[in-house]
Order: sequence, then structure tokens, then C-alpha cells
Amino acid sequence: MSMLVVNEWVDFTTLKEMLGLQDGTLASHLKKLEANEFIKIKKEFIGRKPQTSYAVTEIGRKAFTDHLDALEEIIRQSK
Repeated sequence: MSMLVVNEWVDFTTLKEMLGLQDGTLASHLKKLEANEFIKIKKEFIGRKPQTSYAVTEIGRKAFTDHLDALEEIIRQSK
């Protein structure tokens, strides 16, 4: 999610390489994010090759921000 929050769109291959995941593992995570409406998907052809890209939705951005806030609160309480 952090990669999607700071970029307008990120393609599948870039996500896979940056995260060091296998195709199936990444696809599984992306399906869950899509099911929760945290991401949107764009499928297009670049030349003759299909490319799938992902972007965060407003719902996803809020969920990510809420998650970071919760983590920060845990850190504050542990000091």
C-alpha cells in the first residue's frame, strides 16, 4: 500500500520486483485489496503487451492512514 500511496499508478511487474514476491502471492494480496475497495485496477496494452497497473482509492488511502495512526499510537504508548 505504501508504494501505491506515493505513486499515481504502479504496474504489476514493478510491484513484484520491489516487494520481492512471486506472481501468485502478489496477485492474492492484490485481490484482497481490490475486494475491500482499497485499490483500483487499470488494464491496457503497451505496444502489444498487456499491462496491469494499480492505484490506491480514497477508501484505501484512509485505511492506510488509519493503520499508520494506530501504529504511531502503539509506539507512543510503549515509550
